[in-house]
Amino acid sequence: MIKTGKQNLITDVPGIQVGNAQDELIRTGVTVILPDEPAVASADIRGGGPGTRETEALNSDCLVDVVHGIVLSGGSAYGLDAAGGVMASLREQKIGFNLGDAIIPIVPSAILFDLLNGGDKDWGVKPPYFDLGFKAAQAIGKGFDLGNIGAGYGAIAGGLKGGLGSASFVFSEGESKISVGAIAAVNSMGSLTMPGSKTMWAFPYEQNDELGKQPMPEKNTKIDLDFSFELPLGKNTTLVTVATDAVLTKPQARRVAIMAQDGLARAIRPIHSPFDGDCVFVLSTGKCELSDPVVGVSKLGMLAADCVARAISRGVYLAETMGDLESYRDRYGS
Repeated sequence: MIKTGKQNLITDVPGIQVGNAQDELIRTGVTVILPDEPAVASADIRGGGPGTRETEALNSDCLVDVVHGIVLSGGSAYGLDAAGGVMASLREQKIGFNLGDAIIPIVPSAILFDLLNGGDKDWGVKPPYFDLGFKAAQAIGKGFDLGNIGAGYGAIAGGLKGGLGSASFVFSEGESKISVGAIAAVNSMGSLTMPGSKTMWAFPYEQNDELGKQPMPEKNTKIDLDFSFELPLGKNTTLVTVATDAVLTKPQARRVAIMAQDGLARAIRPIHSPFDGDCVFVLSTGKCELSDPVVGVSKLGMLAADCVARAISRGVYLAETMGDLESYRDRYGS
């Protein structure tokens, strides 16, 4: 049986917590995903304009085999400072690799572009992202809001107000009960809705009316396959983290990340453009054995992609209008 987790959040995965911080004046924010214990991690980057930190360390041929957190941040390249704030918070708690007297937390991160959303970006000499990262890491917990929060606070998604979304599944795999969840900061160039319709591309994957009972496309509806590109371009990116309690190696985590990228394509059109920096991280807390290393990873990756599509859509569905950035529900109704 496959069902949503109790909260329908990535934190339904045991051992995963999330923290958010945002600046309402600047219209930006940071989201932190922290495992209770160091977790196996990998990433898959498909966008043509990514901004990342420490992602090379996640390659299977690199020495580091676990990480201490993942950071998703607004701010474009300035937002890469957020990982430093998270590292500072973890170091205070003595979390990280111990090399002699040194404590070094490994915190891969990725950023989205929210510098042209109407917020006051005149922050002076010091960008706010180190402090926002520190604040988010200090605010971790199992429950958190969706929509205008964290890295999704200042996001724009295909002409609608973007946001932070999350979703989860729990399913049986052999003798194990596996949890998988996703969190997404949605700032896409592509649209989440079909042309001339309020129906989201991800409508088939909706669970328990989490997207307001998405309407089915009318029978024999011919979908316009063209797309109107809003100018100026280059202000986009959707960032995702998938977490699971299944035992995964780094190569297996990489395969799940590759499969989970399909969730972006199920929810956003177009996706992975030259102007997006789309990135999917995967965290494995390694508590539940898969009965089969091939079939189990295949099923996990399939459901991870579904969670990603749902998380992306929930982030936009639950976002609220901000200034002249109109929300999905204000435009189409809830």
